[in-house]
This record gives sequence, structure tokens and C-alpha cells, in this order.
Amino acid sequence: TFVKAKVHITLKPGVLDPQGRAIAHALQQLGFDGVGDVRQGKYIELDLAETDKARARQAVEAMCTKLLANTVIENYTIDLAD
Repeated sequence: TFVKAKVHITLKPGVLDPQGRAIAHALQQLGFDGVGDVRQGKYIELDLAETDKARARQAVEAMCTKLLANTVIENYTIDLAD
């Protein structure tokens, strides 16, 4: 069986987000008033050939710190499901 890992990666508070600003500007240009600050991020789904959720989480943590997230400027959260 597989464990599905869902990883959400976002910029840490205080880190400038030029893409978020561009999205906010574009939304305002399209007439979506009332949109404040926009922060963009990444969403990654992984299917892991692992049955033990603790080992799956440990593997995904390693993936995040080594490749998926730049932990100097990004935070990440991991959700696991069967």
C-alpha cells in the first residue's frame, strides 16, 4: 500500500513575495477589489511505498529539508493519508 503525503510550502513571514504582489496587482486589475496581501506557495503530492506513517513522515521531512523547501526562507507542512 501507499501513503500519500501532501506538502504545502510557503514563504516565511517577512520574506518578500514578488509573485504574490504580481497576483494581487493582477486581481485588482481584473476588478477584484478588497484583496489584500497575497502570498503564493507550492503544493506537492507524493505517493510513498510505505505502510508505517512515522517512517513516511520522517522520509518526507528529509525530502523537504534536502530538496523540496528552502528552509532558510520557506516553511512547510506535511499531511499524510492512506
